[in-house]
Amino acid sequence: MSVELSHKTVLPHIFSIRVWIHNTDTDLLKTMGDTLLEKAEFRVLNFVEHYFPVKGYTALWLLAESHLAIHTFPDGDYSYLELSGCNEEKTKVFFNLLEESGLEVKKEDIAYNGQPFKPAT
Repeated sequence: MSVELSHKTVLPHIFSIRVWIHNTDTDLLKTMGDTLLEKAEFRVLNFVEHYFPVKGYTALWLLAESHLAIHTFPDGDYSYLELSGCNEEKTKVFFNLLEESGLEVKKEDIAYNGQPFKPAT
């Protein structure tokens, strides 16, 4: 049995979102990550998380399109979220959903190949 494989040519562009979220609730952040990735139609290949012994949390979603990472900083009640992806539309959808989430989001950097891009309207 022969299986025909196909591929899509992807030019080397990375769309990045780097924001601070005023919340360190690990259950909420993990659920938010899962939900926003699903709604933006990212394909999750793997997920790993680590709870640090004293305090703090890191979660990483390995995506077909790149990755999402969340790191908590409980002393300041902030979490850092970074999404890197090679699909501009999915990245913009994720960002718009994040802004609509009701969480307090401080925009750190939103970039396309190092240049700012505007979220979808």
